[in-house]
Amino acid sequence: MEKKEKFASDTSGRNASAWAKALIVLLIGLTIAHLGVTLFLLSGLGTDTFTVFIQGLSRVFGLTVGTVHVIVLCILMIVMLLTTRGYVKPGTVVCAFCGGPIIDLFTWMMGGYINSGSAMSVRIVSMVLGCVILSAGMSIVINSNAGTGPNDLVAVILSDKIESVQFRWIRVGCDLFFVVLGFILGGTVGAGTVVAVFLTGPLVQFWLPKTKKIIQSVLHEE
Repeated sequence: MEKKEKFASDTSGRNASAWAKALIVLLIGLTIAHLGVTLFLLSGLGTDTFTVFIQGLSRVFGLTVGTVHVIVLCILMIVMLLTTRGYVKPGTVVCAFCGGPIIDLFTWMMGGYINSGSAMSVRIVSMVLGCVILSAGMSIVINSNAGTGPNDLVAVILSDKIESVQFRWIRVGCDLFFVVLGFILGGTVGAGTVVAVFLTGPLVQFWLPKTKKIIQSVLHEE
């Protein structure tokens, strides 16, 4: 069997200019990914898998979804900093705090055209297209080697640790874990959530080798 490529990488040799380019690539990927998230959410067919978990926690502790989201991401970053090397980078912080505003911007731009009152065909296309775009953007973020969102790092780290299982299936397992636990805690699960569980991981793995070649040529890295 072909040895699985690991996600962890040494970026200690990057200078300020290289980091600036890598972070720009990450921001492009983050923007694309959250365009996908927005399309998915505007379809009104279910929230993304991690949000189900956050919803459940917010209901248990009586805090807003936004507050719980920030707290959980900060906890994940701290745990990963203390227990792993080569995963938490400057871009991890960017992903943690810039995602929300990007979603808000796209929601403001497209909310009048795609919403729960739109034709079901439009909502289904929006949901599926959202998953495809989200996965493409996520692959760009990962391949920038500048950092990945704390919640996405869970699957990335586990994929490196469990060498016998492909990333796509580990991502499906993580998404399923967040959904089941979130649902038990009181989070809302819709048809779109189930689609996201089984579509996101395979799509990210599909996009990873395709975006990697482009990004390496831009960053002049091997």
